Amino acid sequence: MQEIFDRAAHIRLVIFDVDGVLTDGSLYLGDDGQEYKAFNSRDGHGMVLLQESGVVIGIITGRTSQVVRIRMESLGISHLYQGCRDKLPAYEALKSDLGLADTEIAYVGDDLVDLPIMRRVGLAIAVADAHHLVRGHAHLCTQAGGGRGAAREVCELIMEAQGTWQRMVSSHA
Repeated sequence: MQEIFDRAAHIRLVIFDVDGVLTDGSLYLGDDGQEYKAFNSRDGHGMVLLQESGVVIGIITGRTSQVVRIRMESLGISHLYQGCRDKLPAYEALKSDLGLADTEIAYVGDDLVDLPIMRRVGLAIAVADAHHLVRGHAHLCTQAGGGRGAAREVCELIMEAQGTWQRMVSSHA
């Protein structure tokens, strides 16, 4: 676990996938074609706390959805890349825009499309219910599943490793 804390201590950007990471992977479609997703409120609060601690959050997702845009706006996340079947160009653009090295970036994924980024970052994280090949390439697998607290777990781990967790707790107590 010390190696994970050492990696997490250097993280300045955390990138999350959406479907299967910030949600449980279910896609709800209405008769009108409208797409619905369920997000965990504690995951969202963890993401807000992580940003308040000074870590930037980005989203790279293969699908395009208005509900994702709305949810990320509500969390204050401006680095949103949707419709990325190949996620690597979005990753490279975000890394360049922020002037970061791979070692300063964490990525949280769940499926095969996430592997190219996970192989590059300083801290690759798979949610508990990720595909077994993704779990095999991760530095860390969360205890919680996608949409069920995994994002909160990641946020708290990084804040603990960076010594900001207690300050964030105190500011909200």
